[in-house]
Amino acid sequence: MKRGYNYSLIVFIFCLSASFPVHGNFSKTPNKEAEPVYLSPLEREVVAELNLARTQPKVYAEFLAVYSTYFVGKELHEPGMTILLTKEGKGAVNEAIKFLKSQKSMAVLTPSKGMSKGAGDMVRMQETTSQTGHKGIDGSSFTERISRYGTWSGLCSENIDYGNNNARRIVMALIIDDGVSSRGHRKSIFEPSFRRVGVAFGSHRTYTYMCVIEYAVSYAEKR
Repeated sequence: MKRGYNYSLIVFIFCLSASFPVHGNFSKTPNKEAEPVYLSPLEREVVAELNLARTQPKVYAEFLAVYSTYFVGKELHEPGMTILLTKEGKGAVNEAIKFLKSQKSMAVLTPSKGMSKGAGDMVRMQETTSQTGHKGIDGSSFTERISRYGTWSGLCSENIDYGNNNARRIVMALIIDDGVSSRGHRKSIFEPSFRRVGVAFGSHRTYTYMCVIEYAVSYAEKR
């Protein structure tokens, strides 16, 4: 029996993120891949940022510590940028910093071509619309999309970030998880059993940019 939890809420005014984990049965050990040439430079940077956060969470806490200095109450006053209103303000950033300082290092995520293609399907469906969330305009779920290109097992999850076109900002926003009481996006990033990741970046009519990230414990690519 599969179980899912939807953590779809606005993280910032400029960044809406969604996380949706699902459980399943384990299968064989996932196959390894060579250099992920199928990913764009930004998509590879997102993978690198995720792995930096997972392997060196205390280093990532330092990034957030600098970021926290730009807050005045719930407003983000970043130099040279438009003032933005967040839901929780500096408190959410400080809570994320505390989490990172106590978080243990964990295994890196290995990129998956099939999972990235599934993420790309979602980007293509939403990039010309104002739609957000996990359900595709074709009615597909994220598990169905990644299953088109391979077989996942154990646990899988999808995070979607809207509004950022910088890898560090994408990952920071998901870790801070402003406005999401469950911190579901952060939980996906720091799920210790995850080993595979797929990433796709594209445009969005309302938020300008979107980045879809898929995670799984195990994933066997279709040959």
